[in-house]
Amino acid sequence: MAGPRKPIDLLVRTGRKHFTKQEIKQRIDQERRVLGPTESIKPPSYLTAAQKHEFNEISAQLVELNMFSELDLDNLARYLDSKYQYFEVVKGLKKIKPTSVIETDNGKQIVPNEHHASLVRTKNMLFKECRAASRDLGLDISSQMKLSIPKEVKRDLSEFEKRFGDRI
Repeated sequence: MAGPRKPIDLLVRTGRKHFTKQEIKQRIDQERRVLGPTESIKPPSYLTAAQKHEFNEISAQLVELNMFSELDLDNLARYLDSKYQYFEVVKGLKKIKPTSVIETDNGKQIVPNEHHASLVRTKNMLFKECRAASRDLGLDISSQMKLSIPKEVKRDLSEFEKRFGDRI
């Protein structure tokens, strides 16, 4: 299995593959078609006003980087929804103590707070959901590094390249 397909710019600049100019042009055209349209990117109606504002900011940045299209609208909306839910759960956790003290025949006893444990599980689930969505959108550092295109390094042409140029 070859793994995920990488952008042609990345392959050419890292020197991992040797492509003819025609193959490079075909891959660039194909990558542009696959990306999808970007003309009418609007936040979904089920997002709150704050989520819509953040949606517009993030989508504009991702479109500028050629990493986002109308096909990704729901992915970004789900990311923002899980992110805001995560923050709400974290606020709730700060208000609830992890243990509570109850009176028994033997005196006071410390027991775990079931509401706290439930919120911790919900927080972990939302964190995983948010992280997976951000990875799919290229918002976390590891996915950005996979997509980053190194700067082209100027090098001297070999004698063969000087003679034959791009006719290879």
